Amino acid sequence: MTEDAQTTVAWPAHLAPIGAIRFGRRSYRFDQSVAFYRDLVGLPVQETFRGSYGSDGVIFGLPGATLTLEIVRSAEPVPVDAHDQLCLYFPSERARDDARYRLLAAGLGPVTSHPYWEAVGAVTYRDPDDREVVFAPFVYGQNEPTATKLVGEHEFPSRRQG
Repeated sequence: MTEDAQTTVAWPAHLAPIGAIRFGRRSYRFDQSVAFYRDLVGLPVQETFRGSYGSDGVIFGLPGATLTLEIVRSAEPVPVDAHDQLCLYFPSERARDDARYRLLAAGLGPVTSHPYWEAVGAVTYRDPDDREVVFAPFVYGQNEPTATKLVGEHEFPSRRQG
């Protein structure tokens, strides 16, 4: 990997004051999804709420409170797109496999995923709402697979020098 591929990108000045980011999603299979992310994926729970402005939910820290995943109970099924994924990047295959032990111990097997993830050695599971959770054996921007595994055109504007 070239040196510029590891360049750290700073927030644009107008976004630099951001103190935290939250990703939210609705879940029709709320109790099962909470158990999946808490007990099998192992995400730490930062907060739970019930009847808060009409919603029940759980906030998971990734790993702390500055980056969170919030799951809110839905009264109806939620459409899921094939690219609705939570991607967890690990520095190696061993770290990736170590992180999957709870899923494997629970008898859950990986599912077929997007061809890119399969080409780069990632392993994918589906949560109770049918969203994908991808365990990648590399860290984006650090130790990514070589460009020979990429198909199609890829541009990396944030990695340009100058």
